[in-house]
Amino acid sequence: QVQLVESGGGLVQSGGSLRLSCAASGFIFSANAMGWYRQAPGKQRELVAWITSGGFTNYLSSVKGRFTISRDNSKNSVYLEMNSLKPEDTALYYCNVLLGPRRIWGQGTQVTVSS
Repeated sequence: QVQLVESGGGLVQSGGSLRLSCAASGFIFSANAMGWYRQAPGKQRELVAWITSGGFTNYLSSVKGRFTISRDNSKNSVYLEMNSLKPEDTALYYCNVLLGPRRIWGQGTQVTVSS
């Protein structure tokens, strides 16, 4: 059974930092690109960061230089290091993988940044 479990969210003040983790199981983690998405209330879900199986990364322009995505294939985990957080980063953050025609989502972890 394919499963993604996010953790690490919380409440932080503007300018603070958080590190999100996503533990994956049920598929060959090292062979797949992984992503972090977020969805704020009343807004569409958006791609925040993506990392390929080879370690290449891509970021939403508004988080470049502040967020870093990484992966540890030995732990079947992907991470999102978030620094200099802003109130506009407040959202439910989801881990994601595309397996053939199926896009798999975790349950999400809430990040709230207070001003």
